[in-house]
Amino acid sequence: MANANVRVRFCPSPTGNPHVGLVRTALFNWAFARHTGGTYVFRIEDTDVARDSEESYVQLLDSLRWLGFDWDEGPEVGGPHVPYRQSQRMDIYRDVAHKLLDGGYAYRCYCTTEELDARRDAARAAGKPSGYDGHCRELTAGQMAAYEAEGRTPIVRFRMPDETITFTDLVRGELTFTPENVPDYGIVRANGAPLYTLVNPVDDALMEITHVLRGEDLLSSTPRQVALYKALIELGIAKSVPEFGHLPYVMGEGNKKLSKRDPQSSLNLYRERGFLPEGLLNYLSLLGWSLAPDRDIFTIDEMVAAFDIKDVNPNPARFDLKKAESVNADHIRLLDVKDFTERCRPWLKAPFAPWAPEDFDEARWQAIAPHAQTRLKVLSEITENVDFLFLPEPVFDEASWTKAMKEGSDALLRTVREKLEAADWTSAESLKEAVLAAGEAHGLKLGKAQAPVRVAVTGRTVGLPLFESLQVLGKEKTLARIDAALAKLSA
Repeated sequence: MANANVRVRFCPSPTGNPHVGLVRTALFNWAFARHTGGTYVFRIEDTDVARDSEESYVQLLDSLRWLGFDWDEGPEVGGPHVPYRQSQRMDIYRDVAHKLLDGGYAYRCYCTTEELDARRDAARAAGKPSGYDGHCRELTAGQMAAYEAEGRTPIVRFRMPDETITFTDLVRGELTFTPENVPDYGIVRANGAPLYTLVNPVDDALMEITHVLRGEDLLSSTPRQVALYKALIELGIAKSVPEFGHLPYVMGEGNKKLSKRDPQSSLNLYRERGFLPEGLLNYLSLLGWSLAPDRDIFTIDEMVAAFDIKDVNPNPARFDLKKAESVNADHIRLLDVKDFTERCRPWLKAPFAPWAPEDFDEARWQAIAPHAQTRLKVLSEITENVDFLFLPEPVFDEASWTKAMKEGSDALLRTVREKLEAADWTSAESLKEAVLAAGEAHGLKLGKAQAPVRVAVTGRTVGLPLFESLQVLGKEKTLARIDAALAKLSA
């Protein structure tokens, strides 16, 4: 489906932590651009002075790089339509607003908030649509002068055509909106600041965006934008109306839309927990799209090769944390072992690691890493899984201790110690046979016999494969910990 003429955009606002729904939108746009051989435009919508911040902007760029996204035009890359931050394009929006006014496509509205509210309430009471009623649509120069003499400052409204608007949504098919449901709308505030309703379509027009792929929550604004595009075409500002595709809602708990206030929505949360970028992107792609009915795990390259916006499912997609972790675990196992050992590094140091830096042993880490790789859902779990190797003594969870150390555990541990003393420590299988033999001597199967050994040596009831762990820890330390556990039991 190569089409070098495809131009898509990702245009977030730098407000707070990036949201996983925002990342899903970025991903679908990026995959579509890369699949078609088109252009991926990254634009910053930073006109909301009260909420936008430079810190959020820097964090946004860092997050996109961490995810592996690149962009063909935008901040720090440049392109033919600079600047790519809306806060630096205000003169452009003012000029377009004047042209819309001069061409009769827009008009000045002097209605106060109180007047608007009163008329909306009256319309609702009469069972009529409660949108703007066109009160200022045909004001004479004298009426405008009278309003201004009262000290009123107008906003600018776009004049919606009195016609039905129909377009084909790439995800949802043909959609139709009647005039009474799409009233005239504001495009410039009373203080002269342009609104999203103006700046977003103007930028898309000037940057020649061909496909607008965005969230379902913006669907209701699309007929207004279609009308505005047609006006911009008539004014010679736009070349064509882009195609629209509205992506399904991402739902959270209780089948409610996943909001920015929901902790589960924060991209930073997944990054801090040690999700792999490829694991997270794989899962987010499943929120509305699939590579094949029977295949959930795939690489980003495989997604790009197969992605078509027309294959996106319009139904809401539920964010399932357990499923996300499962997909990420599969990607951890797909890593080359050397890559895995390096990606775990941040969680093997302060502030995550509870051991002193000088107690970290690189040889032990390299030896245990292949066994750890098969057990993790997220990289941050590595710290508690390997802490027994680098701490002077295991950290005992008293509940685990009580659960594992049943009556007779002291006798069992003494037998285990004796068998391990004589075992071949170059073979994990030999260590397993030693514990198995000790268990049989006490009438216990391997599962029951190894439980007190695991707690004595690692401090926990669950963890990495036990016998490989004992081998990596070494004979001297293993036997010393069993001795310490026997002393604790006798006390």
